[in-house]
Amino acid sequence: MANHNTFVVLALMALTSFVAYATDPTQLQDFCVGVKDPKEALFVNGLFCKNPMEATPDDFFYKGLDVPGKPNNLGVNVTMVTAMQVPGLNTLGISLARIDFAPYGLNPPHTHPRATEVLTVLEGTLYVGFVTSNLPNGGNKLFTKVLNKGDVFVFPQGLVHFQFNVGNCPAVAIAGLSSQNPGVVTIANAVFGAQPPISVDVLAKAFQLDANVVKFLQSHFGTSS
Repeated sequence: MANHNTFVVLALMALTSFVAYATDPTQLQDFCVGVKDPKEALFVNGLFCKNPMEATPDDFFYKGLDVPGKPNNLGVNVTMVTAMQVPGLNTLGISLARIDFAPYGLNPPHTHPRATEVLTVLEGTLYVGFVTSNLPNGGNKLFTKVLNKGDVFVFPQGLVHFQFNVGNCPAVAIAGLSSQNPGVVTIANAVFGAQPPISVDVLAKAFQLDANVVKFLQSHFGTSS
């Protein structure tokens, strides 16, 4: 009986271990196409590493985040500080962004497929929010808040979110992200600006729009930067 119990315990431990590791590691890029011959191409999920004995303080340093960015046509500018700007961030799983808003500027609905975002308002007043994934009833719940200087808000990984400057003065925020390469998918650009374009029939049915409206949106987002 003792041997039987021991076998059961070991089997359960093995099963638990399998379940715990039966998943892919968190990716640092959208995809990594495998090749049979490394001579064809060679990329890694992240960056190659420098010899630690050759590292310098500058590998962990970035200067200039105090300088405001020039807002785009939506009235927003995002200055990212990732492992591309600070090599020492590689493999540490974090990054940073400064977000500058013109009066009534909008950081439009978007997602970060690989990161949760923590936003802190340094100046101004922002209306922010995120939408849940599909709920059991088929709906999507919106969480919103008006943030003032010093306020903090969290946007969970992968969920659609936005930030809107509701004041008539510029606003500034700092965002921390839980990935060295969080990625960004701007919803309208991805749907209506994809190249080659998504079928008009698909989008017209999905959004319950007239085909001519879809074509107009595609022409607008397809030519935007």
